[in-house]
Amino acid sequence: MEWLTMARWSPYAVGAGIGLLSCLAFLLSDKPLGCSTAFARTSGMLERIFRGKRTLEKAYYQKFTPSVDWEWMLVAGLIAGAYLSSAISGDFQVLWVPDVWRAGAGDGKLLRWIVALAGGILIGFGSRWAGGCTSGHGISGTLQLALSSWIAAVCFFFFFIATAMLLFRFILQV
Repeated sequence: MEWLTMARWSPYAVGAGIGLLSCLAFLLSDKPLGCSTAFARTSGMLERIFRGKRTLEKAYYQKFTPSVDWEWMLVAGLIAGAYLSSAISGDFQVLWVPDVWRAGAGDGKLLRWIVALAGGILIGFGSRWAGGCTSGHGISGTLQLALSSWIAAVCFFFFFIATAMLLFRFILQV
């Protein structure tokens, strides 16, 4: 059980674990793994606080009902699991400005937060536009040999690399 206390796990072991989890998800629930719909449902639940039942009149929320479902619980489990893993390994810390960011862009929290917020919005918009996120397309869709998911996965990697290069060159200047 020593491997539970490791700060970093083998990417091969983690990949195999995700593959097994994906197979179990298909076997037990007949659903693929995915996270982006949970965030869309959460936005609908938050909107319902302010707009009430009028939120459900939107075509989007008729297709993706704002409710707690298994994907929503998957995201909650990912957050809880990440915390537990970092706490068990002794690696947990609250870090507002990561060391790499600090080395390239300084201690300023505002720019860090603006870039993180903009990135989060773009990822959220893109994942809903593409009909799925990296876990939905990149894991579940490619396992099902869906051509659209393979195209999406190739685009994810291309744009991840391009974004990292731009970020490190122009913002972090590392």
